[in-house]
Amino acid sequence: MRILRLILIFLLIGLPSTSWADIDPGDLPSTSKWYFHANFEEMRSTEGGLQLYAWLQDEAFEDIREDVGIDFDKEVDQITGYAASEDGLVIVIEGDISQSTKDKILGMGAATGNLDKLGSGDATYFFVKGDRHSDDDYDSDDHSDLDSLENGAYFSFAIPDRIIVTTTETMLKTLLATKGKIPGDKGQSGALVVLSADRNLVQAGMSTDDFQDHLGWNSNIIGNTEQVALLIADEGGKIMIEAQLVTAEKEMAESLASIVRGLISLQIFNDDMDPEIAEFLQNTSVRVDGTKLTIKVLLDPESVIAALD
Repeated sequence: MRILRLILIFLLIGLPSTSWADIDPGDLPSTSKWYFHANFEEMRSTEGGLQLYAWLQDEAFEDIREDVGIDFDKEVDQITGYAASEDGLVIVIEGDISQSTKDKILGMGAATGNLDKLGSGDATYFFVKGDRHSDDDYDSDDHSDLDSLENGAYFSFAIPDRIIVTTTETMLKTLLATKGKIPGDKGQSGALVVLSADRNLVQAGMSTDDFQDHLGWNSNIIGNTEQVALLIADEGGKIMIEAQLVTAEKEMAESLASIVRGLISLQIFNDDMDPEIAEFLQNTSVRVDGTKLTIKVLLDPESVIAALD
């Protein structure tokens, strides 16, 4: 289970036969609770992204390589994850995954004594059972939260250049049938907001119910929103960070914008504030469009890395 835990940890840090160059609104099920997409290939090819990528190498990739054998630097181009009420948790890792890495993952699963091989041929997949359930009470279709990987997971290497991980057998079979393409709901109302730019590095979004129910966040700002979306992109060699909050009513969006502007103004005059944080606040713009509150900042990569450190 170490590989599954580390993948989950990596998702929390950040942050098909066709490539996940980025996520569009119709690429996800309308019942999605959260999503995450990181484009390491884009990071490696952009001026601002390179410095963020170097930070990830030091802070995450090295530990993953030492503990599980997956070399994110050489083998992983993109990673996409989401959780939906019916689909459970889905993670798709895309890249030039070596046979050696696949063998290590299978070996780790087999060493636990809880690895089952299922399917056959082009539909071969595996199930590794978690630590929380016995054979009698395990129900693989009853999990959709972030910690569901601890209960066990299905995974497959059957699609070229993909590692697919799910918490439900039904979804794993669906992804194998669609060659790894996540079945989205184009044009459906109620779907999560997806932010995009020319050079996406990280995209993420979540319903605020999950913020409060699963992460224990009781912020008044979060409590008055329905959705939160995040985008990190390279813009002319700088790092653009954009967050969007969706409220139930326009008046609430205006009120939240006033609160955010007030908090920024107060903190800018704080003499004890770190210079990196002060620069972040000084370059932050706040705007409202209907029920959407957008907070955007453009920073030098060095300032972003300093803030992360």
